Amino acid sequence: MHPTSAPVTPTHCPYCALQCGMGLTAAPGGGVEVVERGGFPVNKGALCGKGRTAPALLSSGARLTEPLVRSRATGRLAPATWEEALDRVADGLSRTRAEYGADACGVFGGGGLTNEKAYALGKFARVALGTSQIDYNGRFCMSSAAAAGQRAFGLDRGLPFPLEDIPRTGCVILVGSNLAETMPPALRYLTELRENGGTLIVVDPRRTRTAEQADLHLAPRPGTDLALALGLLHLVVAEGRTDEAYIEERTSGWEEARAAAMAHWPEHVERITGVPVPRLRDAVRLFCDAASGMVLTARGPEQQSKGTDTVGAWINLCLATGRAGRPLSGYGCLTGQGNGQGGREHGQKADQLPGYRKLTDPAARAHVAGVWGVDPESLPGPGRSAYELLDALGGDVKALLLMGSNPVVSAPRAAHVEGRLRSLDFLAVADVVLSETAELADVVLPVTQWAEETGTVTNLEGRVLLRRRAVSAPPGVRGDLDVLHGLADRLGHGKGFPTEPEEVFEELRRASAGGAADYSGISYARLAEGEGEGVFWPCPDTEAPGPAAGPSSDAGGSPGADVADVADVAETAPHPGTPRLFLDRFATEDGRARFVPVAHRAAAEEPDAEYPVLLTTGRVLAQYQSGAQTRRVDELNSAAPGPFVELHPRLAARLGVVEDEPVAVISRRGRAVAPARVTADIRSDTVFMPFHWPGEGRANSLTNPALDPVSRMPEFKVCAVRVERARGVERARG
Repeated sequence: MHPTSAPVTPTHCPYCALQCGMGLTAAPGGGVEVVERGGFPVNKGALCGKGRTAPALLSSGARLTEPLVRSRATGRLAPATWEEALDRVADGLSRTRAEYGADACGVFGGGGLTNEKAYALGKFARVALGTSQIDYNGRFCMSSAAAAGQRAFGLDRGLPFPLEDIPRTGCVILVGSNLAETMPPALRYLTELRENGGTLIVVDPRRTRTAEQADLHLAPRPGTDLALALGLLHLVVAEGRTDEAYIEERTSGWEEARAAAMAHWPEHVERITGVPVPRLRDAVRLFCDAASGMVLTARGPEQQSKGTDTVGAWINLCLATGRAGRPLSGYGCLTGQGNGQGGREHGQKADQLPGYRKLTDPAARAHVAGVWGVDPESLPGPGRSAYELLDALGGDVKALLLMGSNPVVSAPRAAHVEGRLRSLDFLAVADVVLSETAELADVVLPVTQWAEETGTVTNLEGRVLLRRRAVSAPPGVRGDLDVLHGLADRLGHGKGFPTEPEEVFEELRRASAGGAADYSGISYARLAEGEGEGVFWPCPDTEAPGPAAGPSSDAGGSPGADVADVADVAETAPHPGTPRLFLDRFATEDGRARFVPVAHRAAAEEPDAEYPVLLTTGRVLAQYQSGAQTRRVDELNSAAPGPFVELHPRLAARLGVVEDEPVAVISRRGRAVAPARVTADIRSDTVFMPFHWPGEGRANSLTNPALDPVSRMPEFKVCAVRVERARGVERARG
């Protein structure tokens, strides 16, 4: 990145949920390059390698530039016209619906789609297809945290405070997150926290680059985060560190939650987790001695078959110590995907309508149906969750439209999911590149990338942002909104599916009005103002009739806020948005946060004599998600060219394995082979694999699809495996 006098288009990175600000300008040799955008508060100009190299794929020969249709004669994908491709998709969906019913058509979306695309995709499923069978890969991201937040606070937003609050708190407990590799620009918030005299506690079975920054690192056995949180709460109670006045004034359900925690005494928790009792006491001392504190979770505790209860236990710790709904304190989730937050708020999730409305709520159905101009009774009910939908392919679900996801690599029990995709009567995929999933499709539709289109996204703070179009798409490429319009038109619903993003957003504003995720006071004009810092939801339209108060605190729209104050705001200025939630009351009916009593239980699959080792999975710095895009960027692929198996020296010695030797990791679901990476930075009973690669090194060939009963999140983070030397097997290259 370097200064330039050429015009700069302000926009945001296409990758993770930080949505770092960046600028795009014409490169001297053609194409575009990234320039610093120092005024955006989230990253202040800093970018990781993925963001810096994001333009590489815009002009790459690896991307799709024309539709592909599978020949009925040869069985191979071949170039086709857009009209032929869209006709084929519409015909496949129509025939399936006519023969088997609307629910035989499935729709699978992605957490990288803009708010406009996510909204239009949900509407397309429910109006143009009339199917309940829609979900998205965000179910694999933070659904357990969302469910726990809803139970405790009455509302789910990744962070209920801006990132800028983190360095100003007294203590942060970071659970199951390796920010140094997954969100590198965010690491500065933890660095500043310690520079300001604050304390960092990291909970992770590996000594990651992030854990190296910690004042205290707790390394529990994978799958035992729930017991760890309960053990800490037990000590808080036993040492008299609860905030009784706060509990009495602002919460409910404490006695039941307290009793559940007291069954998890420290020595018992040490046996379960492997974390020594003195370190448990150190964690309680550091957290409770600070004047303020936060607990931040990521996929580690969430991607478990008990993820909702696990996050709930960490929330209980915050509530018992008065660390929620107060300045510089609270529980937050570090959302992963670029629009994982907005993607579920506006209709991709199986049980939700725009505005974070419940699909089972008659009033919500009536409101959204009114915006859509359809009969509320015509809207289908809730459908299957993501893995359950994928598992039903080729059975009840005969045809699938998939946008912005690559489940052949990213889904648990991936070989089984690949088989389900192959068994479909019809599969259509819209993507930027020919991903491993697109390779299986009957029709592949080439669509635009982030820099070639305008649209909004919502980052992990609940900050709604405007991405701006900076370059033209290659000839032969269309936007996802154009695709949905073309399909809807062929299915008799073209008028309800505009192609201009701002027109779609205006409809989204009306559909979200009065909902929990109220965007009605946000417009493209507001998002483009000044430095483009965005607007935090909820942001009701204070000039519109009807309820204007959302579950906010510092913007005059909080439950329990004085109605006259809200009216005064409406008379003088638009609603400013809500950076900080819950300072006055929580978003529950009585305004109190709810303790939820939880107890530790084992993972769905524990080690045994046949599979004696635990596998946990995660990301590496240079790759992103299924790697469909980052694996096609030379610089990133050079930095992280393939999968590996991280194992402790003691385990390596027992196996007779040396560094870089191919090893096989085997679970009840499959086998993966990758080079050994021997390190003392992991527990001796655990191995780690990154999940970005297909083929022989595909980590998700091994993972367990056991589902959390509340969130329906699969248990990616822990399963039983055995590890063997893989003599005679070529080193996996992905």
